[in-house]
Amino acid sequence: MTRWNTSHIADQTGRSAVVTGANSGLGYATARELARHGARVLLACRNEARGMAALDRLRSDVPTAEAEFRPLDLADLSSVRDFAAALDDFDGDRLDLLINNAGVMALPYRTTADGFEMQFGTNHLGHFALTGLLLPKLLATPGARVVTVSSMLHALADLDYTDLNSARSYRRWIAYSRSKSANLLFTHELTRRLAAAGSQVVAAAAHPGYASTNLMTAGVRMEGRTSAERIIDFGTGLIGQSPDCGALGTLCAATAPHMRPDSFIGPRNGLRGAPAQSFRAPWTKKDANGERLWAASEELTGVHYDFSRPAAAF
Repeated sequence: MTRWNTSHIADQTGRSAVVTGANSGLGYATARELARHGARVLLACRNEARGMAALDRLRSDVPTAEAEFRPLDLADLSSVRDFAAALDDFDGDRLDLLINNAGVMALPYRTTADGFEMQFGTNHLGHFALTGLLLPKLLATPGARVVTVSSMLHALADLDYTDLNSARSYRRWIAYSRSKSANLLFTHELTRRLAAAGSQVVAAAAHPGYASTNLMTAGVRMEGRTSAERIIDFGTGLIGQSPDCGALGTLCAATAPHMRPDSFIGPRNGLRGAPAQSFRAPWTKKDANGERLWAASEELTGVHYDFSRPAAAF
């Protein structure tokens, strides 16, 4: 995996990919490179105007791209269900890549349409529900992968299983870190359950290091803190890497041959650099934690995974 870059992406012709949050930043860079290498790409974005603008941009950047946009609001489980139910006309029964990229970071306290704390509800529960609803397509597709984007900041906080929605207290960065720990625990438990079912679907995780995207300033912008926004923009521009570089970990996890299940791929030195296996906190690989989060996630979302699959997929 030394100095892995987009030139290492194999031909993706004939493969299909859903990328959440693909209207900008890491998601757009991921979708663009998959399309550039021949994949049929669906941009799944909350905001229709931004999603359509991203689609136009992608078609300009990659004139040969086979791509489309569909609305998906991960902070609203009815939107997740509608999106999944309408996906039958996207590449039939197959889905090669599900890129769980969309997310929110360090917001002032907000709740989703279903009453969940916004960061946990969007970053984890929305993607948990989406993956479960699209699981039949993934199971029916040889070589399918699920890549969930986490963060090195996951290491700041383990989950509080007695207060998953931060109902007792809310600290925005701790809530963000917990949601990113949830992403890794979800990947770990999904890997275990896929293996138990005899499936060859690979679940992996990735992170962008310190990437310069609009995610960094969304929280302070919502509060109108323009001075803080300028400071963050300056620091990010000074230290952060571009979205194109930040997306390399996701692209590597999605396309590199022989990717190990439950891998966590990101910049070699943590913040910047070529993709490599990354450090992850020990609590994100504990089976008991994964089982506990999984049970809670099924109860909260009402989505129960079915790991049965057609005989042709074995």
